Amino acid sequence: MLTLGIDIGTSGVRTAVLEGDTVLSDAKADHPPSTGNIIDANAWWHAVRTCLHSQMDALNALQVNPARIGAIAVDGTSGSMVLTDANLIPVSPALMYNSKGFHAEAARIAKLTNETHITSGSNSALARAMRLMTMTTSKPCHLLHQADFIAAKLMGFGGHSDFNNALKLGFDPETGHWPSWISTVIDPDLLPKIHMPGKAISTIYKKSAETFGLSKATIIHAGTTDSIAAFLASAPCIEGNAVTSLGSTLAVKLLSKKRIDAPEIGLYSHRLGDLWLVGGASNTGGAVLKSFFTPTQLHTLSTLIDPDTISPLNYYPLLQPGERFPINDPELAPILEPRPESDVEFLHGLLESIARIEAQCYTEIATRGGPAPREIYTAGGGSHNAVWSQIRSRHLKVSLSEAAQSEAAVGAAKLARTYI
Repeated sequence: MLTLGIDIGTSGVRTAVLEGDTVLSDAKADHPPSTGNIIDANAWWHAVRTCLHSQMDALNALQVNPARIGAIAVDGTSGSMVLTDANLIPVSPALMYNSKGFHAEAARIAKLTNETHITSGSNSALARAMRLMTMTTSKPCHLLHQADFIAAKLMGFGGHSDFNNALKLGFDPETGHWPSWISTVIDPDLLPKIHMPGKAISTIYKKSAETFGLSKATIIHAGTTDSIAAFLASAPCIEGNAVTSLGSTLAVKLLSKKRIDAPEIGLYSHRLGDLWLVGGASNTGGAVLKSFFTPTQLHTLSTLIDPDTISPLNYYPLLQPGERFPINDPELAPILEPRPESDVEFLHGLLESIARIEAQCYTEIATRGGPAPREIYTAGGGSHNAVWSQIRSRHLKVSLSEAAQSEAAVGAAKLARTYI
């Protein structure tokens, strides 16, 4: 049996079909053009339909029958959501994960809980959901995250989500309950039923099966967020395994038996089976490097750096003020001075400083009772820089491996087979 993963990412939709751990085929489609962070959720479904049709054509070209797909899981950007009616027709615009400015809603939440609760802040998922309630065109029936909306379209009904997407909305994956006070800020009837990621929810909607040439026995499984799906693609689910994503920003995730939440430094845990995926994301990373150097310069200058020599430069590389983890300070100023005349020395200092921040991320987890990383898998463009990997290894003092796969769609497909 084959499994299908659907990833709704920031730039578009990707799908992957797996047989075991082998990727048989993948496909991608761009999101339709939109303006700002308020969009029509139907655009998500349009892009998914386009991608799935391309995916099925690719399978047929390989003489693989799409009806062999027995399980599907969807991942989406964390905190992107929409309100729909019972027929899954949006009754509000969609608000994206990076929308913010919900100060009035945050103030209401703060009166009910302490300011370090995961739902606190003017860009929290719960504050975003509260704002959606003021933007409806008719009475809503379902509050759906991006992945929930697509899964609902495939099943023909809504009202379901997963531990990972629901975490920042306020759901506690340890107790299995919403906070007692949540009904004072949002209608609890709108909240979805929450499932363990990967758990089977329902067979596919007959119309969806016919549209894409899938078996009517195909099972839709509870999904996850895009970053967790990328982790599942990159590393085996073993305690102590970690993934550092070196893309535009720096993100770390580590599997632990212990749940660790420290919102005051931007650290929190997602539940994955019997383990907890502990992590956070820093605003440092590749975007800072690319603001100073072209990709060609980064490659050429890196080869001139001695990775065994410690740079004396101690930067905090940020594009603009504000940091999330391992320091949670929206006003934290970048430190990019002094800049030496030599570009090689400057790049060395930047790479060394980002490696220090990465090491601090894992130290913050360990000091709170988490395991030391047994192996760190690296995903993202920075994983291809061998000199940077050697610098990181010196700071991290642990084995580093480049992730063979890091596409979230692959991780979603792996998740779909978890409870087959």
